[in-house]
Amino acid sequence: MPKFLSDEWVAQARTIQDEMRDSVTPPSVDALINLVITSVPTDVSDNDVEANIDTTDGSAGLDLGHHDTPDATLTLEYETARSFVVEGNPQVVMQAVMSGRVKITGDMTKLLAISNSLPNEADSELTSRLQAITD
Repeated sequence: MPKFLSDEWVAQARTIQDEMRDSVTPPSVDALINLVITSVPTDVSDNDVEANIDTTDGSAGLDLGHHDTPDATLTLEYETARSFVVEGNPQVVMQAVMSGRVKITGDMTKLLAISNSLPNEADSELTSRLQAITD
């Protein structure tokens, strides 16, 4: 199984996200979010990983690279990002924010709106499928 955020993992996750695009809860706002993932294991990358979330097409897929004009940027540790994306645990990000381990710049209201969506059964399936491909 590939490591979270490796090129292989991102390709597999993108396929799963595309397959489930019409089933999962659509994001409540349009947003371009950049992520800077720090403390990345060396078997994934020798540097911080730049990733992004784009909800402007009605989904919330994760991809590598940054948007030129993001609504917000989150800087967070690898394990926090993994817990949020793979385990579907938004509380871990909120706890990290409260303890000062996440840096947020930009429009925080869009971030809060995205994280407050109520999950449906397909969202749970998406989480299970991401967990199944992740080392």
